[in-house]
Amino acid sequence: MIVVLDASAAVEVVLKRKSASKIASYLSKADWVIAPMLFISEVTNVFWKYFKISELPIEICERCLEQAIALPDEYFSEKELYREAFMLSCTADHPVYNGILLTLDNKLFLSGLYKSLGS
Repeated sequence: MIVVLDASAAVEVVLKRKSASKIASYLSKADWVIAPMLFISEVTNVFWKYFKISELPIEICERCLEQAIALPDEYFSEKELYREAFMLSCTADHPVYNGILLTLDNKLFLSGLYKSLGS
């Protein structure tokens, strides 16, 4: 099984929040965990916000950031893959993500394209 990891799910795991064990279970069963390169910036910004707004100590933010960035097995460049991904998704009538998307992003849940992890 291929898992596409979203920043929101990664943050949930490293901060050991409510859905962390369910997400970690998917990650441990996956044959391949991937994320777009944008994931790195997204996760970095999340922990910058935790440092600035929630006053989470910088050492904890750095440790969590490193853990989150280590979760995917591989990162991919959207620019290198977008044409093939688009054509395959149109042909298969399936979203571009070719795997299970692990996210806590409510907009994706509401789209009906992805299954909620159950919060």
